[in-house]
Amino acid sequence: MKFGAHVSIAKGLPLAPGRSAEMGGEVFQIFSRSPRGGNPPAITSEVAAEFKAACKEHDQSACYIHTPYFINFASSKPRIRQGSISVVREELERGTQLGVDAVMTHLGSAKDFGREKSVDKVIDAVGKVLKGYAGTTTFLLEQAAGAGGPDGIMGGTLEELGAIMKGVSKIDRKYDKHLGICVDTCHAWAMGYDFSSKKGIDEYLQQFDKLIGLKRLHLFHLNDSKFDLGQHKDRHEHLGKGKIGKKGFQALVKHSKLSKVNFIIETPTPEGMKTDLKFLKKTRS
Repeated sequence: MKFGAHVSIAKGLPLAPGRSAEMGGEVFQIFSRSPRGGNPPAITSEVAAEFKAACKEHDQSACYIHTPYFINFASSKPRIRQGSISVVREELERGTQLGVDAVMTHLGSAKDFGREKSVDKVIDAVGKVLKGYAGTTTFLLEQAAGAGGPDGIMGGTLEELGAIMKGVSKIDRKYDKHLGICVDTCHAWAMGYDFSSKKGIDEYLQQFDKLIGLKRLHLFHLNDSKFDLGQHKDRHEHLGKGKIGKKGFQALVKHSKLSKVNFIIETPTPEGMKTDLKFLKKTRS
């Protein structure tokens, strides 16, 4: 179990590992391009070599890439849907160049086609992302906060994530080895999954294991929430200062079933992130 934060790639990808180390991180997460769109910075062999060397120099044991915000696998607009598929596949290839462990993405919205058909659209899109993929970077689907009601953001419930994972597996069982889940505690809390106690976490992990399989749980985003349980609002807070509370995060870090899962924080401020990482390390020790 290692801890880290989302860090900037300003002035070049190879600077990110050092920023993580300065913050107290042992692992880290980045955008490899602007999260709002545009052409990504090229990853030349020199950039990749510098990035890997920096990871080694700053003792960073893993790195993760978050896809841009505009991804929507269930859009009715071909330009957006095909663009989403292309960008995510490109991020997996970029991750492989950099030696990154995983790329995670949100799935998009069900507003164009309704829930059932949108699930099918997502399954098809994830299959297209992975078709012919032979890289080393794993593709993670991130649990969502469920904003927008019945036809809102995809992937909020474990049932829906499980259905998507099974649907992709039916396309080709070979895709299983490339595909996993990233759980965001703020998002899960927003969906009504109680992370404030060991009992609630036990129940969540039991359900996750039944519907998806714990071996598919690759990463946690650790974020407290500004809102109460089940309100479908994605508003991050520093650990212990929100509605989940310190006891929940202490129970997560100490949970025997999560000892090999890494944790990335995406909390609001850099200084607060340093405090969050100190808290996590103290809890682990």
